Amino acid sequence: MSKLVRTTADVMFLFITVFGFYIVLHGHLTPGGGFQGGAIVAGGFILLIVANRLEDFLKWFQKRSFQSCEVSGLVLFIGTALAAIPLGYIFFKNFLNGAGGLFGQAVPFGINSGILNTAGTIPIMNIAVGIEVLGGLSIIVLYMTSGIRSHEEGE
Repeated sequence: MSKLVRTTADVMFLFITVFGFYIVLHGHLTPGGGFQGGAIVAGGFILLIVANRLEDFLKWFQKRSFQSCEVSGLVLFIGTALAAIPLGYIFFKNFLNGAGGLFGQAVPFGINSGILNTAGTIPIMNIAVGIEVLGGLSIIVLYMTSGIRSHEEGE
């Protein structure tokens, strides 16, 4: 790819990543959420893979880091679901809703006020799903790209 394409991809990666995280964090207030935001952020990484050589991308980001994202998203999701049980609630109970503190503010009546500190455990679940999808989609594309590369070298 030309230097213009690589530079544009590097600049666009920042905007795509910020937009993806915006979608993840506002998922309980607007359309979107963890899956959609994680797919957008993974799309930013895929743009870097396409614009640069695979070897250059693997110098910046290792496959292990995307695998760690996938595992940490899953652990955060399951941990949040299990955290309700010691508090005397059922599995997946929204125990933070209306409790005060982080994501525990009560939702005001009326139109969407846009307050991020609401919805209880739902934003935490969105963040976990976003991290999981980011890692999963990125690692799938990395393995597909590596397979294509090794197939082309073998012929």
